[in-house]
Amino acid sequence: MNGNALRTGLVVLVAAIAVGLYASVFTVGQMQQALVLQLGRVRAVLNQTGEDRPGLYFKVPFVENVIIFDKRVLDLDLPVQALLTADRQNLEVDAFARYRIVDPLRFYQSVGNIGLANQRLASFTNSALRNVLARSTRDAIVKTDRMRLMNEIQEDVNRQSKSLGVEIVDLRMTRVDLPAQNSSAVYERMKTERKREAADVRANGEQIAQTIRARADRDVTVILAEANQKSEQLRGQGDADRNRILAEAFSKDPDFFSFYRSMQAYETGLKGSDTRLVISPNSDFFRYFGDPQGRAGQAGTAPRGTGEPGASTGSTAGASR
Repeated sequence: MNGNALRTGLVVLVAAIAVGLYASVFTVGQMQQALVLQLGRVRAVLNQTGEDRPGLYFKVPFVENVIIFDKRVLDLDLPVQALLTADRQNLEVDAFARYRIVDPLRFYQSVGNIGLANQRLASFTNSALRNVLARSTRDAIVKTDRMRLMNEIQEDVNRQSKSLGVEIVDLRMTRVDLPAQNSSAVYERMKTERKREAADVRANGEQIAQTIRARADRDVTVILAEANQKSEQLRGQGDADRNRILAEAFSKDPDFFSFYRSMQAYETGLKGSDTRLVISPNSDFFRYFGDPQGRAGQAGTAPRGTGEPGASTGSTAGASR
């Protein structure tokens, strides 16, 4: 009986010692920092700086308790909010922040947990956004001065967040847009402006095209006139040279020149298969038909076997080819 009681007491003692050891041991990770509280009073801050390294630590069980905080960068996502700029433009701003706990004791004393810290930081950030962006124009926020404004907002939030024991490491505006109802109006206005610009460009292009066409037509007229003038001059010069050459040829051999001109006249006058001439056979035009020498008195000589020489069978004759 006494042996069973002793055995039970030893088991209870060992269990109590195990529970005590388990309750008195805790670990602090590489990316963690811890507060050791003794009856609500802070006894130690572990792994806040390089002096207290992460690892295994001991505490007084049931008298001291440990609160662990993250040393890594934490996220703060802000809801989209509408702001009014200095040039009276409504904008919808979507932003986010990244922060870390740099003073766990102050963080514990001011907010105590991440959820409440996020609420306080969101309030600080929204206030800074409104204060800074309200002094800036839409173009500065969207295009020209965005980086400087974000840095100014981050500095303002950091000044306020020191009381919470946190530090803002980054703050960005991810989206800055007009409200939906304003976007449609702006889009329509942009379309109207682009159409007006397109109409101006087309009108200027048409004016330039007309100027080019008029210049081209004028140049064509001038070139044709100069070409016609040059051709007339060349033609006149050619005719003069031809007449001079013909005159020289006529002066050297009048008979040959007369024969040559008559042959040209025959070729021109009797050209084609349907040529009809109504002319007297005694005409000077046919003087080379009756006499190769072209003597005028022999042009109308009748063929052999007819009446008297020079007699005509009719007043007119038809020649055809």
